[in-house]
Amino acid sequence: MPDPAVADAAVPDTVAEAHRSTRRARTETPTDTPEEPVVRRLSFLDRFLPVWILVAMGLGIGLGRGVPSLNRHLDAVQVTRGTPLSIFVGLLVMMYPVLAKVRYGRITTVTRDRRMFVSSLVLNWLVGPAVMFALAWLLLPDLPAYRTGLIIVGLARCIAMVLIWNDLSGGDREAAAVLVALNSLFQIAAFAFLGYFYLRLLPGWLGLSTAGLRVSVGTIAGTVAIFLGVPLVAGFLTRTIGERRRGRDWYETRFLPRLGPLALYGLLYTIVILFALQGHTITSRPGDVARIALPLLCYFAVIWFGSFALGWALRLPYERTVTLAFTAAGNNFELAIAVCIGVFGVTSGQALAGVVGPLIEVPVLVTLVYVALWARRRYPPVTARG
Repeated sequence: MPDPAVADAAVPDTVAEAHRSTRRARTETPTDTPEEPVVRRLSFLDRFLPVWILVAMGLGIGLGRGVPSLNRHLDAVQVTRGTPLSIFVGLLVMMYPVLAKVRYGRITTVTRDRRMFVSSLVLNWLVGPAVMFALAWLLLPDLPAYRTGLIIVGLARCIAMVLIWNDLSGGDREAAAVLVALNSLFQIAAFAFLGYFYLRLLPGWLGLSTAGLRVSVGTIAGTVAIFLGVPLVAGFLTRTIGERRRGRDWYETRFLPRLGPLALYGLLYTIVILFALQGHTITSRPGDVARIALPLLCYFAVIWFGSFALGWALRLPYERTVTLAFTAAGNNFELAIAVCIGVFGVTSGQALAGVVGPLIEVPVLVTLVYVALWARRRYPPVTARG
């Protein structure tokens, strides 16, 4: 959703250059931190993303009230069970530009740093889903649909949107780009099994009720394969062919800035349709949106500060510590929305929980960028800490 020109610009082309950039960053004085406010360094579209989401929600609710037969018309043509063609197109448009800007050939540059690589895997695929599972059950024990939606959000790990927060906070751009690529690949392989584990197996082992929840590994895997696999392959081929024919500089400075806004338009279009179909539920129970927001706020705080503390304890440089924190705290809300719609239907409470996600994530992570820049001024050089 963010403008790729901001997230990918000036990424070092070699590992050696990346190391030199890191060393230079460590020796910077506090006055080297950009003085321009973080919000002003965002593109116009990204800066007001929460506003656009709220406008899309209001437009959708008004559309749903003004056209009572909308639900019937949208369901007339379905691509998958419970997924109308109109939603399917929006979801693919939302996912494709994000995955077209991932650098897929950089995986080995981060896997060499075992402390960061292992920490990221543990935080993203063990700690993050477990924390969201716990918060969802603790704070939404009486709202199973929203609870399930939030658990799915916790399983959808960060992809390219996190690059914008990492860049603004002075993180390691190379490492962030590689971790995004790794998370995209891991989601293809592990999402379905983790979904079944957290939605069916673990609640059963803990004696928690899952009455009325019917979900299978096959259903989740099929949905992920369509809504992540198709745009992932398309994004990989777009980058590969584009760089081969026109070069990386053209691809990242000319092509991606034009392609990037499509993701935001796809998200807003999807939100309009979702809220048009769920307008009655939302207006009759506005408190539900606030209850969905509470575990999300707790999740971002626990994961970001915990990950930052872990990087500090491991004596990672600031650049990699802040990258570790943002890649652990960020979520792939596009995929979460797609899975909720594909598995539970477009008018489900699970889908609503996924939609509330980016509304909360954007202002919270902008705030955490300010926290990171404050911490940077007080972060000792690695050499001074042992």
